[in-house]
Amino acid sequence: MSTSHNRKLRYAMVGGGRDAFIGSVHRRAMALDGQMELVAGALSSHPDKARASGRDLGLADARNHGRWEDLLADELKRPADERIDFVSIVTPNHVHYPVAKAFAEAGIHVVCDKPLVHTSAQADELVRTVERTGIVFGVTYNYTGYPMVREARELVKRGALGELRKVTVEYNQGWLATHLEGQDNKQASWRTDPARSGLAGAIGDIGSHAENLAATVTGLEIEAVCADLGALVPGRRLDDDGNLLLRWSGGVRGVLIASQIAAGFENDLRLRVFGSTGSLEWRQEEPNQLMHAPLDGPRRILTRGSPWLSESSRRACRVPSGHPEAFIEAFANVYLGVAADIRARLAGVKADPIAADYPRVTDGARGVRFIEKTVESAASERKWTPME
Repeated sequence: MSTSHNRKLRYAMVGGGRDAFIGSVHRRAMALDGQMELVAGALSSHPDKARASGRDLGLADARNHGRWEDLLADELKRPADERIDFVSIVTPNHVHYPVAKAFAEAGIHVVCDKPLVHTSAQADELVRTVERTGIVFGVTYNYTGYPMVREARELVKRGALGELRKVTVEYNQGWLATHLEGQDNKQASWRTDPARSGLAGAIGDIGSHAENLAATVTGLEIEAVCADLGALVPGRRLDDDGNLLLRWSGGVRGVLIASQIAAGFENDLRLRVFGSTGSLEWRQEEPNQLMHAPLDGPRRILTRGSPWLSESSRRACRVPSGHPEAFIEAFANVYLGVAADIRARLAGVKADPIAADYPRVTDGARGVRFIEKTVESAASERKWTPME
């Protein structure tokens, strides 16, 4: 890589071409702070569409590829100071593993959308590859990038809630309340297809976000799950609704709900953490506020950008308090964490932990185990399924 550590980081994107929702979100997020630039891509599994998508974005013909394999081969032929610094993988789930594995094996930093891969065996192999190559590997659990989620994490760390007792997290959407996959809807089609989505539907798509949000804020891991999954829309092959009882580490109890058939709901992700001396609540649809309810005093509403918040929360803000920040900025904060880690390695120094704050490959691997064990629990007659 170049020895200039202040230049923009060069990235390639796999997936995210024409008609793709999440690819444009990732690109906007990376453009927000002026630290990263798209220089190469293989933006679709269809070569002609991939190249057309690259032309739409102004990619040079020489770095606009029809296949991700050609993209990787081309980058490895280039001088080190011209190569990409990392690849962003925003394909449907079934493509994550081969692309991530190949780039990681080549020593190229990786950012991959969630859920990480289809199986724990694949996830464990990626973890081993990252450990062996020493690359940066981020997973875009974007909700960890919200300033008030980081404030909630700091409140828990400081002991503001006392001993944790219960954690509940819900993620309710209504966009799949009808058989949308039968109406030639691209997003619905691949998310409800076991070959592309994996063994889970709603639990993999949004339940994995819910698990990661709760684990990030509390520092806890799920030890056992009792799950009820269902495909409530007739003809659907994967779950569209899930209700889970959880046993978290340290004896903490919990509930997780993930539903995509909650008619009339949009993107209602909410987290509540209950402790011996207080509780907190955060909602994604009102992301700039965090409710803290101490046992011995009135409830208080903490707001994004306030000077009395933690450094971790304040650093995740771009504008003064009272100016809303949300979805794109949260994605951008995850990418800033990855960028900080990459820049530190280019400079040969240890990364600032507050700056390099992003979900790692191990978080993605834990999410894959969560999905597998939830599906196993739902199919079992046992009350509790251990996570290991």
